[in-house]
Amino acid sequence: MTDLVILRHGPTAWNANKLIQGHSDIALSPEGRAEVSNWCIPSRFKNFHCLCSPLIRAVETAEILELKAQQTDAIREMSWGQWEGRSLVDLRAELGPAMDDNEAQGLDFHPPDGESPRDVQQRLRPWLASLKEPTLAVAHKGVVRALYALASGWDMRDKPEIRIEDATAHLFKIDDQGRPFVERMNIRLKET
Repeated sequence: MTDLVILRHGPTAWNANKLIQGHSDIALSPEGRAEVSNWCIPSRFKNFHCLCSPLIRAVETAEILELKAQQTDAIREMSWGQWEGRSLVDLRAELGPAMDDNEAQGLDFHPPDGESPRDVQQRLRPWLASLKEPTLAVAHKGVVRALYALASGWDMRDKPEIRIEDATAHLFKIDDQGRPFVERMNIRLKET
């Protein structure tokens, strides 16, 4: 079994305004940079091989944490297609029952011209199978959710058994077939 620790990037202005980012390449906000500068990777994970999404918010998070992270598209955020830059509140008000029906599909929820969480899981599978050494990854909420769903059997039709918190890391065990198992969620990134 291989250890995988994954965390979400720090906050952006779009996060603060509750806008969907997806593949949009949004940098950390000044407040987000300040928050990440107070995070500390637990010492037992500091010597892990480091990877990050190529999106600037993940790259900046890794840099602030002084991680020498290689970039990989495998952990790029879920694409929200035409809905990037919009808020879920506005989309729900605009689309009404159609949005309700789409969200009720859980893993098969699909924004126009975007990806479903199941698509993200399919993108993650070969990457997970390739992990042969303890790895720390800086990614995105959609990636963490898709990974948690893959490991726990959560179908995303309702709330997860474990709430995925911000400013935390999540430890998974990956078997030699690339199957993830939840080891520990919501490990606080202690302030320095």
